[in-house]
Amino acid sequence: MAVKRLRVVAAALAGVFVLAAAGSAVAQNAGQPAQLGALAPANLKKPRPKAPFDLTGTWFVDLSRGFDTWRSGPPYPKFIGEGAKAFAESEQAKKEGKDYRDWIGQCYPAGMPVLMTRVWPIAMIQLPTAVYMISGFENEIRIIYLDGRKFTPEDEVVRTYDGESIGHWEGDTLVVETRSMTVDKHVIDDGLPVSDQFRIIERIRLTNNGNTLEDKWTLIDPKNWEGEWTSTHFWKRQDDTDITEVQCLPDTNSRLPATASKGNILK
Repeated sequence: MAVKRLRVVAAALAGVFVLAAAGSAVAQNAGQPAQLGALAPANLKKPRPKAPFDLTGTWFVDLSRGFDTWRSGPPYPKFIGEGAKAFAESEQAKKEGKDYRDWIGQCYPAGMPVLMTRVWPIAMIQLPTAVYMISGFENEIRIIYLDGRKFTPEDEVVRTYDGESIGHWEGDTLVVETRSMTVDKHVIDDGLPVSDQFRIIERIRLTNNGNTLEDKWTLIDPKNWEGEWTSTHFWKRQDDTDITEVQCLPDTNSRLPATASKGNILK
């Protein structure tokens, strides 16, 4: 009986120590300052080095090198798995004059990186803590945080079509990493899939006296292609236009020949 009582006491003491440790951890976390929102006055007023450039303005993708340059390829990487299967099916659909996985035509968001090269203007507002981008295409929004925050933990983040973007300055270049993008009906170029490991690294610069935006992005997805897939894209300032309210309504959109056609392969 004495031995049994000792075991019970030991177990009780162990539980007390565990609870005490947990309470201490909670107290420490409670003592840490919460991440301020990008628009919080206290965050905006924090001392920071002056940004090398300001993206504020309205921009329009430059397709003067060819309309197909809205795509991230060619050149293409070596596709594997579902990526290889989709690429082969997409190329066959092109030969047959059909669209492949045109989810955008069904009112799904374009998602990153396709959002950036839609043939619609993009309004950008740069603050010390973030760059807010609003596309004229479906009014899709993208935010690049510049306030030094960390990525949301994988077990807490809510995946979205444009993901979570965090940037920092390297000389005259804004370097942005985007993670945590949704997989469902999120495609690149002509219906190419992305996985839960998909991420993007961008190197953004302003040239031509601030009138040309250059974005060199690298796409990484070890489940769908090998290595890094890199391409460079350009935008021109467009000071004579604004972003307007836009809705993509399935009941109206379905009547458009391009989206209602049997030539649109959705699977």
